[in-house]
Amino acid sequence: MALHENIHRAVTDPKVAAADRAILVSEEDFLLSLGKRVRELRNRRGMTRKMMAHEADLSERHLAQLEAGEGNISIVLLRRIAAAVNVSLAELFSRDAEESVEMRLIRRFLERLPAHRLEDVVFRLMRDFGHQEKARRMRIALIGLRGAGKSTLGSRLSAEEMHIPFVELDREIEKDTGMPLAEIISLYGQSGYRGIERRTLERVLHENKRAVLSVGGGVVSEKETYDYLLSNCYTVWVKAQPDEHMSRVIAQGDLRAMAGNDQAMEDLRRIMEAREPLYRKADMCLDTSGDSVEESFTKLKVALQANFE
Repeated sequence: MALHENIHRAVTDPKVAAADRAILVSEEDFLLSLGKRVRELRNRRGMTRKMMAHEADLSERHLAQLEAGEGNISIVLLRRIAAAVNVSLAELFSRDAEESVEMRLIRRFLERLPAHRLEDVVFRLMRDFGHQEKARRMRIALIGLRGAGKSTLGSRLSAEEMHIPFVELDREIEKDTGMPLAEIISLYGQSGYRGIERRTLERVLHENKRAVLSVGGGVVSEKETYDYLLSNCYTVWVKAQPDEHMSRVIAQGDLRAMAGNDQAMEDLRRIMEAREPLYRKADMCLDTSGDSVEESFTKLKVALQANFE
């Protein structure tokens, strides 16, 4: 008997015990929650359903059913899906898994402290770890989707204000592999590409104690890499309205965006919505919507000066 038929019977048949009813209904809730979680992880990585089905080696129909909270799926297929988005099975089942054990312990400890003790905690943290914070602020990383203005603003910031190297992580990845990004993803898939991205980021930060970086927007979908970036750089989320992202990408000569504009815009909105909570972990947000390059650059300089005082 199908799950939904069992659910219907549990709700309508008075002979079914209340405990059984709760178990069956909770199964439906679980499947709906799991489907939503899979869809969110896929959107964060900017993957279409077709791309994810290919990486996980299952049919699009099967994946669509899972995301809709319908049908049953084997643990083997769930392992493939988890691998496709590069998370553990535990992370696939739980949102709380995105927060590290250490962060949960720290948060719970601080919640139990009386308010008058928090100032002392802040002082001790600054005293013991302040030198690491100073080193972190020597590297500024601009993150966000294409078309926000990361490269334009980053190159000007490095040349005109800070007089330190400007590094585009995408170009460094291409140098390390000797291949364009599209070819890397085609050969190794999203998971393989993210591993290369992490190694290149580690190399770049090891070689540059002071730098301005432009980092691809998908870095936020890889928790360990993003945590590493947040820990070692002062991060600025450069954002704009979806239509401005799209018009700037088209102006850069991306004919793919122009050819399928409606679908591309829909995908862009979906990715932005899924990634926004992750982008908000950055130290600072710079909204370039409606601004000229000069206006955006001025806003960036003023904001950095205010935050670095």
